[in-house]
Amino acid sequence: MTQEPPTRPLRVALVGTGAIAHAHAAAVAADPGAEVVAVADPAAEVRATFTERFGVPRTYPDLAALLAGEAGVDVVHLCTPPGLHRDQAVQALSAGAHVVCEKPPVLSLTELDDVLAAARAADRQYAVVFQQRTGTAVGHVQRLLASGELGRPLVGICHTLWYRKQEDYYAVPWRGRWATEGGGPLLGLGIHQLDLLAFLLGDWAEVDARAFRLDRDVETEDTSVATVRFANGAVVSVVTTALAPRQTSYVRVDTTTATVEVEHLYGHDASSWRLTPAPGRTGGEHPEAPASWALPADDEPSGHVPLLRAVYDALRSGGPLPPVAAEPYRSLELVTAIYASAALGRPVTPADLAPGSPLRDGFAHDGVEDLRALSTHRS
Repeated sequence: MTQEPPTRPLRVALVGTGAIAHAHAAAVAADPGAEVVAVADPAAEVRATFTERFGVPRTYPDLAALLAGEAGVDVVHLCTPPGLHRDQAVQALSAGAHVVCEKPPVLSLTELDDVLAAARAADRQYAVVFQQRTGTAVGHVQRLLASGELGRPLVGICHTLWYRKQEDYYAVPWRGRWATEGGGPLLGLGIHQLDLLAFLLGDWAEVDARAFRLDRDVETEDTSVATVRFANGAVVSVVTTALAPRQTSYVRVDTTTATVEVEHLYGHDASSWRLTPAPGRTGGEHPEAPASWALPADDEPSGHVPLLRAVYDALRSGGPLPPVAAEPYRSLELVTAIYASAALGRPVTPADLAPGSPLRDGFAHDGVEDLRALSTHRS
């Protein structure tokens, strides 16, 4: 039986008090119907600095201690390394809390199966933070594409060209390792733009990919390239790297009647988007875009604030998760397919990732040593 949503403010706990937890705390503070009541982090000094900044009343060394000491926590936010997400999510859900989890949700599709099964068993919600789906501009563009007003998608580009240094970013012990990060920049960084791409274009149909370790001293890849064919027929070139000094995040979709582009780094607003009508669509070589294409004047940028507001509204109403936090499989399937294609040396389709496939177990386990090697050394 579905539990009644609380009528008091949601009692929120954060696990992990590193950099991304600051974005979570600020977003919760912007919601008058929620409050952070406790945090957990094994690093006492970092935990103390965080709680002083955000005025959190109680702290704990780990999630188990927090759940034991905080009766009636409504929502647990996981701001921890991805290798911990599966067990922590199951633990929090089993204790009766909803879970909001930073990307990537877990290290494999099998782990995601486990978490969603725990959520169903506990009658709780599991929301993943893919904030690139949020903002009024992306919602407007997604609706235009879904309605067919922008024509049929044909070809696209999805670039995550970021820069991460060996001496600081990869000095963190869990980064760059299959067992603890589950992948390289494709999973840890590029998943945001892949999620945005799939939010715009829908289901994928085939992936053909390669992955490389070009410069960074890591186990995983530091660069990958892929061709993704979507169910609607669109073909998209995907490049993800941690080696690009001039950083950018860029998604482009060319349709039969328009070009849709968004370029930003870590977040977008209406000024980041451009819709260009095809020559001859409304006459002349440089036609005016129809008024219905105009980006909304009451613009809200993408980010944690609109995502958590939508999630919390759903939790308070007892309704389903909103589109900005639903479908956690979509982007993780795309990432898994890219790694699998690079590893196997052939195109991969959704059938390759069906229940029972060993590819659902990801690339963090001893049984796929051969796939790990191929994923970074395919010739």
